[in-house]
Amino acid sequence: MAKLYFKYGAMGCSKTAQALITKFNYEERNMSVMFMKPAIDTRDGLTVARSRIGLEAEAIPVASDVDVYDLYVREYKDRQVIIVDECQFLTPEQVDQLGQIVIDFDVPVLCFGLATDFLTHLFPGSQRLFEIAESIKEIKSVCRCGAKATVNARLDEKGRVVFQGEQVCLGGNDKYMAMCRKCWLKKRQEQKN
Repeated sequence: MAKLYFKYGAMGCSKTAQALITKFNYEERNMSVMFMKPAIDTRDGLTVARSRIGLEAEAIPVASDVDVYDLYVREYKDRQVIIVDECQFLTPEQVDQLGQIVIDFDVPVLCFGLATDFLTHLFPGSQRLFEIAESIKEIKSVCRCGAKATVNARLDEKGRVVFQGEQVCLGGNDKYMAMCRKCWLKKRQEQKN
């Protein structure tokens, strides 16, 4: 029986690489994959998903106003699995639509993304996945101190940790660093002084 999966972690934990490896594994077994990402993620181009280690693949860009259930039925119903990269940028409605695909068509949906933003607040898409996914798995990463990283610290152009701003600010190692909460709070205190 198919499930809605949510695989999440902090920046740099290999979420996109794992999404691409999962895609490869299904395709190696001659199974067709609907590989998509939210259209807001244009860091590597509108239709490319690229990991930090260099893996990449074409992805279907999905705008926030797209009904993914309808898109699947109209254009991708022959696909045997759906994989979503950067799922935190999905709307809660799109997450519900993916969940309905699982139920109606017995197609597994694997979502990879962040749980929280740079202020440790849940992204709306991630929150909905925590609420309805049948399988939730953390992909772990490590802070510079060696502890488990749980915070996606946003950095300014001088490398200082930022504690205000819009929830969505696209970037990679140039704008974010995975940190444990203790180190993040320590930076916050140091920068106040």
